[in-house]
Amino acid sequence: MFLQDALRSLSSRDNLTLMSNKAPINAPAKAHTHREIMVILGGLMTGLFLAALDQTIVATSLKNIVEEFDGLNHYTWVVTAYLLTSTASTPIYGKISDIYGRRPVFQFAIVTFLIGSLLAGASQNMNQLIATRALQGLGAGGLMALAFVIIGDIVPPRERGRYQGYFGAVWGLSSVAGPLLGGFFADHNQILGVTGWRWIFYINLPFGIAALLITSAVLHIPKVKRAHTIDYLGALLMVVSVCLVLLSVSIYGPQYGWGDSRTVGYLVTGLVLTVLFLYWETKAKEPILPLHLFKNHTFSLTSALGAVIGAGMFGAIVMLPLYFQVVKGYSATEAGLKLIPLMLGIVSTSIFSGKMITKHGHYKRFPIVGTALMTAGVLMMTRLEIDTPYWQISIYAIMVGAGLGLSMQTTIIALQNSVDFKDMGVATSSNTFFRSLGSVFGTALFGAVLTNRVTHYLSTNFAELAKSNPAALDGFDMSKLGGISNSTAVLKTLPPVIQTTALDAFVSSFHVVFYAAAPVTAIGFILALMLRETPLRTTQDYAAAREEAAGETLG
Repeated sequence: MFLQDALRSLSSRDNLTLMSNKAPINAPAKAHTHREIMVILGGLMTGLFLAALDQTIVATSLKNIVEEFDGLNHYTWVVTAYLLTSTASTPIYGKISDIYGRRPVFQFAIVTFLIGSLLAGASQNMNQLIATRALQGLGAGGLMALAFVIIGDIVPPRERGRYQGYFGAVWGLSSVAGPLLGGFFADHNQILGVTGWRWIFYINLPFGIAALLITSAVLHIPKVKRAHTIDYLGALLMVVSVCLVLLSVSIYGPQYGWGDSRTVGYLVTGLVLTVLFLYWETKAKEPILPLHLFKNHTFSLTSALGAVIGAGMFGAIVMLPLYFQVVKGYSATEAGLKLIPLMLGIVSTSIFSGKMITKHGHYKRFPIVGTALMTAGVLMMTRLEIDTPYWQISIYAIMVGAGLGLSMQTTIIALQNSVDFKDMGVATSSNTFFRSLGSVFGTALFGAVLTNRVTHYLSTNFAELAKSNPAALDGFDMSKLGGISNSTAVLKTLPPVIQTTALDAFVSSFHVVFYAAAPVTAIGFILALMLRETPLRTTQDYAAAREEAAGETLG
C-alpha cells in the first residue's frame, strides 16, 4: 500500500505539472531537443551508474566489514541480498511505470535506493547490513530498468543509438570504478571521522540527490491515462520464485554443495512456483509479464542474448580481477586499475556502435561482431600464465570489453524497435531482468567451476611434486592445502617451490573457467546471427506509434 500511495502522490504531481503547462494528459509528446535529451540523459546515467556501481564496489570492502561485524559466515549475503531484490523487481518496475508513468516510478526507485544507502552506511551489525542492502537492491532494480525505458520514450529508435551508447559506457566505468573506490575506502580507517568502508554507501547520496533534482526539473513525459489493475499475485509469484532459484544457485549450491537438501529444496520449489507464475500469467487480466511478448521473435531472441551477455560480462569482471589478485599478487585497488583496458573496450565501442546505428540505421552487424570478439577474447584468456605480461592481458581484456560494448545496447535498440509502444516499459525491463539473471547464473556457474578445479589441481599438482621433488615438501603440512583453496592469503607465506605449484593449480583452474565461458558466449554469436533486422523507426514513425498507443488506450 505504501508503494501504491507514494506512486499516486508522485503521479499527481506529474499531472499538476503537465496541467500547469496546459498539456493534455494524452497529448502527443513534443520532440525533445538534443540539449534537453543530454540533460535528461545526465540524470538517467547518474541513476544507472549508482545501481551498476553497487554491484561491484562492495566486494573489495567485504574483508573490513566482516572483521568489524564478525560476520564471516554471512558475508556472501551482503552481495546476494542486493542481487536478489534488484533482479526480482526489475520487470515489475517496467509494468508499474506503464501504469503510473515513468518519472514518478523512477524517482521512487531513486528515493528507495538512497534510503537503503543511508541505512546501509549506518548499519551496526551484519543482519542490518543485509536487510538494507536488500532495500538498496529494490531501488536499483528500477534504476537499471527504467533508464533504458525512458530513453525509449523520448528518442525514436533511429536516433537512439548515439544516446544509448553512453549507457554502455556507464557499465564499463562502473566495472573499474567499483573495485577502485571500494579498495580506496577500505584502505582508510576513517574519512571525515567516519569509518572508511561506510563511504561505499554514503558516496551514493550526493549523486542520487543530483539525479532526483535533474529528473524533477527536466523529465516531463506526458502520461498516457489508462484503466489498470495490478497483478499482485503474479508479482508475488515472480519475486518468490526468482529469489528461491537465485538462492539455490548463488548461495546454497556453491556453499553447501549441489546435492544438499537445501539447494535441491529451494531450486525445486522455485521452479514449481515459476511454472505456477507462467500459468497464472495466461489467466491474469493485466499480467506483470505478458507472455504474448514471447511470440515476438526479436523479444525472445534478445532476452536470450541478454542473458548470455550478462553471463559473459560478469564472468570477465569477476574472474579477471581474481586472477590479478591471486596469481599476480596485486591488491584490490591495483586489480581495479588493471581493469582499465576492459573499460576502454566497453566505453569506446558502445559509443561508436551507437553513433554508427544512428548514421546508417543498421544494428544486426554489431552484436554479431561483438559476440565473436567476446568469444575470441575469452578463449585467448586461456593462455594466461603466472608470468604473462600485462600488455598481453590488456589485449585480451580490450577484446572482451569491445565485444560487450558492441552487444549490450544494440540488443535493447533492436528490442524497443520491434515491440508496440504500449509494451515499451515491460519489454525493456524484462530484457534487463534476463540480463541480470544471466549475470547471477554466470557468476555462480563460473565460481563453482573455479572452486571445484582449484581443489582438483591442488591435489594433483602436489601429488606430482611429491613424486618429482619430494625434498621440496619436507616440513610442509599437507593439511594446509585445504586452507589454500579457502584463503588465498596463505599463498604469500609459502616457500617458493610450493607457492609456484599452488599458483599453477589456480592458473589451470582459470583456464577451465574460460574454456567453460567460451561456449556460452559462442551461443550468443549464434543467437546474434538469427536476429532479424527491421528498419529503425524515425521520429515521424515513432510519433505515430505513440499516438496510436494513446488512441488504443482511450478507446
